[in-house]
Amino acid sequence: MRNAEIASHFDELASLYELDGASSYRVVAYRTAAKNIRDSGASVSEMARQGKAETLPGIGKAIADKIGALLEQGSIPSADRLKERIPAGLVEVTRIPGLGPKRTKVLYEHLGIGSLDDLKQAAEQGRLDDVPGFGPKARDNVLAALEKGPETPRVLLDQALAIGGEIVDGLRDHPAVLKAELAGSARRLADSVKDLDVVVAASDPKAVAEAFTALPALESVSVSGEAGAKGTTHQGLPVDLRIVAEESFGNLLQHFTGSGRHNEALRTTAVRKGLHVSEYGVLDDESGTTHAFADEQEVYALLGMSWIEPELREDRGELEAARKDALPALITQDDLRGDLHCHTVASDGRNSIYEMALAARERGYEYLAITDHSASHGFGNDVSADELRRQIERVAEAGEKLEGITLLAGTEVNVMPDGRLDYDDEVLAALDWIVASLHTSFRMKEAEMTARMIAAMEHPLVDAIGHPTGRLIGRREPYALDIDRVVGAAARTGTFLEINANPNRRDLPDTLARGAAEAGVTLVVDSDAHGVDTLHKISFGVATARRAWLTPERVANTRSWPELDRLRKRESSASSPKT
Repeated sequence: MRNAEIASHFDELASLYELDGASSYRVVAYRTAAKNIRDSGASVSEMARQGKAETLPGIGKAIADKIGALLEQGSIPSADRLKERIPAGLVEVTRIPGLGPKRTKVLYEHLGIGSLDDLKQAAEQGRLDDVPGFGPKARDNVLAALEKGPETPRVLLDQALAIGGEIVDGLRDHPAVLKAELAGSARRLADSVKDLDVVVAASDPKAVAEAFTALPALESVSVSGEAGAKGTTHQGLPVDLRIVAEESFGNLLQHFTGSGRHNEALRTTAVRKGLHVSEYGVLDDESGTTHAFADEQEVYALLGMSWIEPELREDRGELEAARKDALPALITQDDLRGDLHCHTVASDGRNSIYEMALAARERGYEYLAITDHSASHGFGNDVSADELRRQIERVAEAGEKLEGITLLAGTEVNVMPDGRLDYDDEVLAALDWIVASLHTSFRMKEAEMTARMIAAMEHPLVDAIGHPTGRLIGRREPYALDIDRVVGAAARTGTFLEINANPNRRDLPDTLARGAAEAGVTLVVDSDAHGVDTLHKISFGVATARRAWLTPERVANTRSWPELDRLRKRESSASSPKT
């Protein structure tokens, strides 16, 4: 079995246990196992046969035994036993976007829904409206999801880049490879990808194709020849390899980077000039000459355009800007001078204040805000007001020990359903930095949710709104928000909006971040790191900012702390912490 298939069995097992009312510990254990199996770059089947499954993170003897049983019998015995008392179609219902095991269980208990057919009938008859936590919008979302059918599985960008990077690096090691690049949506740094495109210039195409089939990252190869190959990774991700001579590499890279809409608009523009753009070159109608380019900049130059960064190639005005030489100078990771959202062991983080600060300084940051979750977050330790006061002291102590970085005592404060913050103003006033986020009551109506967020922005001490839409890519839809009103309130109150870099979030999304910036809102790009090992994932926030056309000036933490401090809406800041 491929890793993705093994992982799906453990995801199913987790859902069955959750439907059965098992402890959250057990459910999380199987979800974690499924994720680690799916993400493994080696064949888990082969590892199990060699008795090495337990070397994977989150895989103990009990789960390793279940993997062995699955490979031998085709199913997991404990899952089979659960299926004897849980309707067979209930797990399929959990896979509908926006439902999941908890909400599916509610539907089963209230309406007896045990299959997709039951769900469709109940939605069409309006019976979902009477179930607690559901309503007309939930009904419409369910019907839309049922009509759309199963979606092609997508892989988050961080996983896709790790897999793609291993493949590209493996090819670059071959002596016949002259150039090799990852293309497609991965090169455009989209939120997720459904496959990987790899473009190679080679002196010996046949040898490169053969080398591709032998890469450890690939579980199987279905097609292989001098023009390229098609394979599938152990994670179940399709890979399309294209091989050309070096003189045509630029044409192929441009074409397979996409997006489809960008390329379509580019071809339309080219036709007006008597040119035809394809992966093979640019054909000039008048002369009959096909222009092949080793560098994709030359493709755009021939069409009278400046080169367009891959992140912008979505047909959102980039072609017109390129013709006018008016493309923005996009923000880079080197522009960031600090990180304003991270967690420690005080709440649900994995490292101490000192460890996080030391790692941030090693990254070259000038400042770091320690923003552990507040009292009503519901996960990790309960950071009471008294504990937060002690945390402020600990931040100051760590700051005195470390030279070269400014530590800010902050919080990620929860916004209550009525818009209040779950610390009083006296406590909040003692902090250097405040991120306000919504972590509870996600299913409020749009008007109420919008009013809730605006109330938080109108608080004079709130510096930024964290992960403003609340989405989890591929897992949870955004809150019901009037985003225009939210952006307007952010501009009016001077509240920053965050681009949360967690690869599962990337929130604000690129299109909304661009709109916010155009409305005069200043953004912050934060890692939301829960350990020193995830501080680097701020790169995915930068990727979102670049896709949003943001220049360094639109992002607050490209400034020094004193400059950023002056930019805040607070009329008078508390005394700045010492370096």
